[in-house]
Amino acid sequence: MSIYKGPIVDGHHHFWEPSLGKQPWLLPEVNIPFRYGDYSSIKRTYLPPDLLADSAAFNIVGTVTMETEWDEDDQLGEMVYMQRMQDEFGLPNACVAHAVLDDPAVGELLERYSQMPIVRSVRHKPGQAASPAEAASHPSKMMDPQWRQGYRLVAENGLLFDLQVAWWHMREAVDLARSYPQQTIIVNHAALPSDRSPEMMQGWSRAVHELAACQNTVMKISGIGLPSVPWRAENNRLIVETLFEAFGSQRIMFASNFPVDSLCGSYDDIFGGFLEISRDWSPDEQSDAFIGTAVRTYGLEESLLSRVAAPARAYGTETSRP
Repeated sequence: MSIYKGPIVDGHHHFWEPSLGKQPWLLPEVNIPFRYGDYSSIKRTYLPPDLLADSAAFNIVGTVTMETEWDEDDQLGEMVYMQRMQDEFGLPNACVAHAVLDDPAVGELLERYSQMPIVRSVRHKPGQAASPAEAASHPSKMMDPQWRQGYRLVAENGLLFDLQVAWWHMREAVDLARSYPQQTIIVNHAALPSDRSPEMMQGWSRAVHELAACQNTVMKISGIGLPSVPWRAENNRLIVETLFEAFGSQRIMFASNFPVDSLCGSYDDIFGGFLEISRDWSPDEQSDAFIGTAVRTYGLEESLLSRVAAPARAYGTETSRP
């Protein structure tokens, strides 16, 4: 087998302008507890030209942008902003919006989203216990009836659901997936395997395999950096290979989580690592993970599958692709 050289859709990243003051956590004076530590360096404008510059070594032909914890009093405003960005830059191709699912009035917002072609999915972080030991006594909102009422409305409005929660809540995610088998759940950031100790990795592996048995789930391999540890293939190979084995190539997608994961490595580090880890996969398996799953899941234009971005420098060389 060989290194993948085809088109890529970055299935999870962010665009923002902190100077607009729309993301409270990105304000200059605010510093929240953050899993990568000090995040002050990402409190900067990050727009499509910035992503394309960071990813210049790769054939990026499309992207899916994730909600950015925009002011909850103006959730719709973020998608209006993203539509203007698409109109100006041609990116993103699709967006994941935010909605507070346990808000009794969430149905109106979801209906508005359903009328916006750029919106394909919704995310609402359900909260999580601090550790596996606490998960049983501190369930996430996934088990809350009011939250599930909002979740049901997501599907009724023809939208997907992006789930970001730690792996020790995967049994709740399994219950959610089985309770609503027609709804697709896209799990963010590999279910957050942040503690790489053998015991915790065994627990994570069991949890993601249990979830993978639910055919209405998809896994994003993104956001798997570690604080103060350079992003290297050898540090993350077990994560990628476990998810590849559990979900199969047609239900995984690679993504950068930029600019957040620029705290852990460059775009070349992260996508170069994905290329290295997947070099022994078949061409179809590589294509699935780098573009096909994202196109199928988010309903992107099928023409992306054969598109070539220009200019694009082949990873690891100084030659340009045709």
